[in-house]
Amino acid sequence: MEWYRVFLYAAELLNLTKAAERLHMTQPSVSYAIKQLEETLGVMLFERLSKGVRLTPEGEVLYQRVQKGFAELELAEKEVLRLKQFKEGQLRIGANGAIIKDLLIPLLDGFHLGYPGIRIQLGQENTGAVVKRLKEGTLDLGFVHLPVNDEEIVIWKYKTLPYCAVVGNHFHQWTDQPLSAEKLAELPLLMLSSGSSTRSFIEKWFLSQGVEAQADMELNSLDMLAEFAERGYGATFMPRSFAERRIEQGTLLILNTEVPLPDRQIGIAVRKSGARSLAAKAFLKHLGIEGFDKDRETI
Repeated sequence: MEWYRVFLYAAELLNLTKAAERLHMTQPSVSYAIKQLEETLGVMLFERLSKGVRLTPEGEVLYQRVQKGFAELELAEKEVLRLKQFKEGQLRIGANGAIIKDLLIPLLDGFHLGYPGIRIQLGQENTGAVVKRLKEGTLDLGFVHLPVNDEEIVIWKYKTLPYCAVVGNHFHQWTDQPLSAEKLAELPLLMLSSGSSTRSFIEKWFLSQGVEAQADMELNSLDMLAEFAERGYGATFMPRSFAERRIEQGTLLILNTEVPLPDRQIGIAVRKSGARSLAAKAFLKHLGIEGFDKDRETI
């Protein structure tokens, strides 16, 4: 690279002495570097004149390429500097719809205000898909429902979300007294699609009380669950924060259960191995997370 840098200056100035001055080198050092490059390539690059030098046809071809190469290097350095200054960059995040709506949007608003140059790429996916993409390297971080047990993933426990069972006004009489899991299962149950972490979470709660719950409707979003519950199709389960507005408006009613639904923990997940981008580090710092212990799965 040093030989090519010397060659570039000599080719632009067509004078070895001037090139040496510009490079803060001695003229013999410039001559030696060019001679080494010529011997390595096996061609003459300059014709020596009484005053200065002139490129040979081979030297002209090399000059055109070297000039473009150093221009690209200069451009790359400028781009890296812009990334370092957070004037550019991208942040790739994955989370499910409820987490995005109730938790992530306010966090992104604050981050976007502080780092307007960073482009945010957000994917709405369930926990399993987020973990998969983290391992593939197509996400920088994800907001996931815990637990997540994967040797390639590091988790920070971030927030706890209370869950509740709700119905529409059609089933208002069911809100009068605490319900056992067995009694609750007599209602039509509206659940997220099989395989989602939330579906598994609800099914485990029923199983812990000796009840195998069957879903009457399987839907892909909490919004759809709330919509059908409001219309009187059955009972469903969701974060209290997600249902709060509808509860206040009286379109959803909370069911009291003898065994309360456990809270769900939300974690921030990153891949254990591999360097994090400057944008990802800035976002973790924005969340109050600035480091992680590679020997632990949760922090």
